[in-house]
Amino acid sequence: MKIDLNSDMGEGFGPYRLCDDEAMMKIVSSANIACGFHGGDPDTMGRMVRLAKLNGVGIGAHPGLPDRLGFGRREMPFQADELRQQMLYQLGALMAIARAERVAVSHISFHAAMGNMVNRDPVLADLMMDAIATVDANLVVFVTSGSEIEGAAKRTRLKTLALFLADRAYDAGGRLVARGLPGAVIKDEAAVRARVRKFLLDGSVETGDGGVIAMPARSILVHSDTPGALELAGIVRAEIEATGATLAPAAELAE
Repeated sequence: MKIDLNSDMGEGFGPYRLCDDEAMMKIVSSANIACGFHGGDPDTMGRMVRLAKLNGVGIGAHPGLPDRLGFGRREMPFQADELRQQMLYQLGALMAIARAERVAVSHISFHAAMGNMVNRDPVLADLMMDAIATVDANLVVFVTSGSEIEGAAKRTRLKTLALFLADRAYDAGGRLVARGLPGAVIKDEAAVRARVRKFLLDGSVETGDGGVIAMPARSILVHSDTPGALELAGIVRAEIEATGATLAPAAELAE
């Protein structure tokens, strides 16, 4: 079995960094690179692209809302076309930087509030997916299984790859537990190891209330801003390899 391990990366700004991106790039198979709105900047984007190229890691755009102070996690009242243009601006910037390094952007993964807004509105989801397909019909869209983004991507004939978030709690409906609630972010190494092992062995995950739900995914995400992210990513990779599976970037696994 092949599986992708990805992380949101390059989310610092200037001299400020959230994690050791250089070390993380040696662990993951795909990198979702911040495109300058919620985090990142042109120099950081270029550094991430070069690191990904050096380590054979798949390159993805990670567009978010223009809110550095809120790290793109606060919803903002933009119109649908404004969100479309913001997404295209960020995607286009990373594509240009990658092309200058003679590599290509292979996937796109929405960040935080932008993703939540798109997932809540099927009309907006269709608008965004149509824009992505117009720019590059070969881009893979990272999705949550059963989400509006997944449905819109399939309607637009874009390839998708479903995510399992190793460091975030799920509710009984398969939705992420809101970050402000206790236990929403999972930082304990033993807990992450157990969750990933269960997912790899039987395709399920334990919910915040102790239940178990199916988790149909082929990619595991570890957020780089989660405390101890580098160690958690190492644990996830070790669990993947312990099952006999091999890492592969998103472009190889998308459907």
